[in-house]
Amino acid sequence: MSFSGSYRSGEVDFLLTRLQAQEFTSVAEKERLIQSGRRHYSQMLSPESVPSARYMALFEQACRANNARMAADCLRLAALVAARRAGPITIVSLARAGTPVGVVVTRLLREVLGRQAVHYSVSIVRDRGIDGAALRHILAEGHAPESIVFVDGWTGKGVIARELALSVSAFNAAHGSHIDNGLYVLSDLAGAAACAASGDDYLIPSSILNATVSGLVSRTVLDERIGPDDFHGCVYYGEFAEHDQSQRFADALVELARSQAGAGLPAAQALDAAQAAERSRSYLAHAMRRYGIADVNLIKPGIGEATRVLLRRVPRLLVLRQPGAADAAHPALAHLLVLAEEKQVPVEIDPALPYHAVSLIRSASDG
Repeated sequence: MSFSGSYRSGEVDFLLTRLQAQEFTSVAEKERLIQSGRRHYSQMLSPESVPSARYMALFEQACRANNARMAADCLRLAALVAARRAGPITIVSLARAGTPVGVVVTRLLREVLGRQAVHYSVSIVRDRGIDGAALRHILAEGHAPESIVFVDGWTGKGVIARELALSVSAFNAAHGSHIDNGLYVLSDLAGAAACAASGDDYLIPSSILNATVSGLVSRTVLDERIGPDDFHGCVYYGEFAEHDQSQRFADALVELARSQAGAGLPAAQALDAAQAAERSRSYLAHAMRRYGIADVNLIKPGIGEATRVLLRRVPRLLVLRQPGAADAAHPALAHLLVLAEEKQVPVEIDPALPYHAVSLIRSASDG
């Protein structure tokens, strides 16, 4: 059964099975189990906590510095979606990083562009694919396959974009449907998206919080409790309601975008996906050589992915391009420096880095 999390009814339908909070797995133990192949990451959740006052101050700073840009990119993405879809639009965001973007883009489609649009948020899991039960539900609700648009926040290495393409193609083959398997994002660092508002590595403020900016929903779960006809699972952190930013953040972005739209819709940017893809391939190969990494999954490029590592994995190293506070991009990295300090993660400066930030995950074999 769908639910709207901490968003208002009509903002999003999470097609997720609400699970009872299970025994959480510590970050260190989860890392060992993932890297040993004994458990898949989707089978475990690490505990989340309310962000500290210091960290929330950084979130507010990020919003002041970057909300206008994120709002413009949401407006640009909404316009790109509208240009590529005739008739009613079905936004399907990828929970949970894509959820805030889906909420905002759907409202802009309705309120600024005058389009009929609904929004579902569904799970996709690396190496497991898109939630087929959720897609079947969307089609059963009468939404045309050609109306579906998959939305996420950004691409890092392009893994999820490729997972989406493969699993939606498999779904289409099995069900005789013709759902577009392309991914629409705010920022396409990997050159892997079908459509993007930007190709820049900038601080998307929602990337620096977890449940409290994503409808109080956990990362999605696909374990033995999920049957073949069940939606993928999640835990709902209702106990964090007092600290929730989800609706406030989305409302602020919509208001900013509406005011920007008064001056006309932002022009589409000229993006070179092939150049971005080559940059990604080149950097990953370089990083594997430089840091002695055998598994490319241990490299997470871009501010958003670097943040996720520091929040919920076991980091080995944080690499930053900007050398200090004098740089204009430094405020975008402030939260990473705080997290690195709190978790005692070494920081390396690499002026040649093609992204603002990269996090490396510690290999379990390193102890």
